[in-house]
Amino acid sequence: MRYAETGFNLEVDLTRGNIERVATDPKLTELHLGGLGTNAKLFWDRVPPEVSHFDPENLLIFGAGLLVGTPAPSCNRTVVSSISPQTRLFGFSMMGGFFGPELKLAGYDKVILRGKSPNLVYLWIHNDEVEIRDAAHLRGLGTLESAEALRMELEEPNAAVASIGLAGEHRVFFASIEQGRSSASRLGLGAVMGDKNLKAIAVKGSKDINIADPMTFLPLCNDSLKYIKHREKNPIPGVMPILAGLGSPQEMAIHDEKWHTENFAWGNARVRRKGFWTEEVSEKWTNTMETMRTRLLSCYNCPMKCGAAISVDTRLCSYMMKCFSKLTYTMGAFSDLDFGLRIAQKATEHGVDAFSAPQTMAFALELLEDGILTADDFPGMPEDNEGRFYWLLDHIVRREGIGDVLADGTHWAAERIGKGAEEYAHNCIKKTEQLPLKLGMLNQMYFLMYCTGEKSNITQIEGNFPQAPFPTREEREEFTRDWPHVPDERFKKWFEDWELRGDHSIPNYPGAEASYEIVNWQEKMHYIDDCTGMCAGLSSFPYKPPFHIHNLPTLISAGAGLEVDEETLTRITKRNRDLVRAINITRGMRREDEKPPDDHWKKRFPEFESQLLDGYYEFKGWNLKGIPTRDNLESLDLGYVAEDLLERGILEEGEGTPTVEASNEGVPS
Repeated sequence: MRYAETGFNLEVDLTRGNIERVATDPKLTELHLGGLGTNAKLFWDRVPPEVSHFDPENLLIFGAGLLVGTPAPSCNRTVVSSISPQTRLFGFSMMGGFFGPELKLAGYDKVILRGKSPNLVYLWIHNDEVEIRDAAHLRGLGTLESAEALRMELEEPNAAVASIGLAGEHRVFFASIEQGRSSASRLGLGAVMGDKNLKAIAVKGSKDINIADPMTFLPLCNDSLKYIKHREKNPIPGVMPILAGLGSPQEMAIHDEKWHTENFAWGNARVRRKGFWTEEVSEKWTNTMETMRTRLLSCYNCPMKCGAAISVDTRLCSYMMKCFSKLTYTMGAFSDLDFGLRIAQKATEHGVDAFSAPQTMAFALELLEDGILTADDFPGMPEDNEGRFYWLLDHIVRREGIGDVLADGTHWAAERIGKGAEEYAHNCIKKTEQLPLKLGMLNQMYFLMYCTGEKSNITQIEGNFPQAPFPTREEREEFTRDWPHVPDERFKKWFEDWELRGDHSIPNYPGAEASYEIVNWQEKMHYIDDCTGMCAGLSSFPYKPPFHIHNLPTLISAGAGLEVDEETLTRITKRNRDLVRAINITRGMRREDEKPPDDHWKKRFPEFESQLLDGYYEFKGWNLKGIPTRDNLESLDLGYVAEDLLERGILEEGEGTPTVEASNEGVPS
């Protein structure tokens, strides 16, 4: 008997219309857990680097995490994986909601899609009944409209539906996959879905999921619920309101947006507006949110309410919003929250990423203002800024006129436009638009996260270690007094000694080795979540979460029947992390790709940054080019990866672990 997982994947060949229920190897669960880990293994085995994002041989995988559908709170995440049209690398985007649990309850751990359908279709999964059905009547419908139409057609009001809108149908490089209470927004996986002529997947399940040791598993779940209630009554003092509690940043429940509006950059990630957040703005925006927000929402089996149902017009479907997407359109257009929530409704129906889309539109208008593009490129575009954003959105999702160029995102659009447009696509990492955040002094830990993270967003890399030191040592010591989440006591010491200014401030402190450890811890926790299907909001992202490195091994062992301790879990996580990296290395990713936007910090130290990267590569078991070494790969049971890299000439015989001395030499004074 398989525990926590179903032991079956659903293989769908869209070209031939063939569907297979395929048993999986339990050994892969021991090696990679599930979710991202087993997705990556499938890509390594079946999608060679010669396969491009819109090739039929490219896979699109919806992989539920190992513990999804079990009683573990917040274990509801689906990892959607494919080759990204934006980065041309292995891309993965996480979504919560109800899709993953319904998939597991229907009897499947993954849906693996290959090929291209000759006509627009949707996939209907109802336990053992699986059909590819015609979707011609859904063409042109929005993501939410399609989902509602399918629930009515199937007479299944509670079916989970993942769908694309016009952006996906027209292969916009930042098209999202929407599914009601969550979305796989980043890296353009909705474009891959559209290229395969798949409009939607609808799923409803009614089977059981088995737990290996319920007498251990259920008390852990109940203890976490008690802790969540405790944290709700005892928010962490001294931090911004959205980080004081648990869950994803609580943008939907909190009205104070002083920090974001005055510290994040407006327009094309250029302008900071100090003093913007006045009492008048606060009152107006609070009224807007209270009027348009109909209720707060949770994902499957989660007590947190991180999202909100937003209703801007009773003639349109209400939509779910969470986190910083609340402000991206507002700040991109130099507008207000009313505009931001209204255009976000259209953008959600069209199915576009709420980070990339507004930056791409602001990028276009900046090119127009500076004469690189002209009025002839925007025939019929309104004069007002808000009207321009609506016009641009409609043209992008239909790939009409200049919208066809902009639909590729800022990096690729700039390449097509030329004439110096590349300088305006300034806020990308690995060709993907980032949070519009511009800061002063280099932060060495965030430098490493931005450089080496192969996720699409810093919020999927940062986490349990505070973003900045608290003002006084007394406050820092109070924080560490109840901090069992850290891997060991050194992390408490590093935080207590960290100061806002002086020798113990960034970029001098924490030192290089400490910074490597801190970054590695945060990345490790996110990779665990992405394999188990746990929401980062109760594990890897917030300060002092209910789940951490010391109790997750027991939860995984009791749930899935595996023998997992902290050392084993750390090793599995590193195996998965280096496998993802190896996939991208075979696709051409190299050290020169690992850099933050040039203008992310005002104060930069190139020599110091190079030394940091050298040392971190050594710490991770990678050579100075950022490629995992043969010794490292073989120690992780990835010898077959090392052999492939050797055959391709990416690694050389005799190349072992580098011997770079990680030190604080070159630290700026």
